[in-house]
Amino acid sequence: MLGTIVNTTTILAGSIIGSVFKKGLREKHQTVLFNAMGLAACGLGINAVVQNMPNSNFPVLFIVSLALGGLLGTTWDLENRFQRVADRFSRGELSKGLSTGILLFCIGTLSILGPIQSALYGDNTYLFTNATLDFVTSMVLASTYGIGIALTAVVLFCWQGSIYLLATLLGPFMTPDMMTELSIVGGFLIACSGLSILNIKDCKTMNMLPALAIPLIFCGVISLF
Repeated sequence: MLGTIVNTTTILAGSIIGSVFKKGLREKHQTVLFNAMGLAACGLGINAVVQNMPNSNFPVLFIVSLALGGLLGTTWDLENRFQRVADRFSRGELSKGLSTGILLFCIGTLSILGPIQSALYGDNTYLFTNATLDFVTSMVLASTYGIGIALTAVVLFCWQGSIYLLATLLGPFMTPDMMTELSIVGGFLIACSGLSILNIKDCKTMNMLPALAIPLIFCGVISLF
């Protein structure tokens, strides 16, 4: 749980620092910060793919996962559904900031894979990276919406804590092949998030989140035979 605690703390810290800048950070400063975070996400995603690809026993599974997951997410219109839910609770300025923060902090590949890696291997790399991203984001949001953005830290702690506990319970059923394929797909999605942050290409990463479930289902079925 160390990674989740650090992630939660950085959101609190970012909210406090950002709230000091009541008029908001200048646009050029926001651009520099988000460019740095976008590059970091791209690098982390590429590294995850490069490290795990040679160990894959199903070399085309990631292609099927990304394609099928993307089709499912687009068919279910996940991104717009989440946005409509956020808009429903965004009647006030703070409500709008909170809903935006919750979506950015919780519904992301790093925030989902991070607790799993931490629970199974004690590896907090993804969570520490996510903590850095969330620190910058919470600082920008708090500079606009105020210290109330700190409330998103509670939501994130419950979200990642639940995933951590679930991964701990399901750990005996998660095979090495399953984690390898999951890491490859996750790496591509993390890189996609980086491209979106850099405004290079909006890959609709949220619509592609179902791709993470394909390796789990496939490897789970294969392990039965």
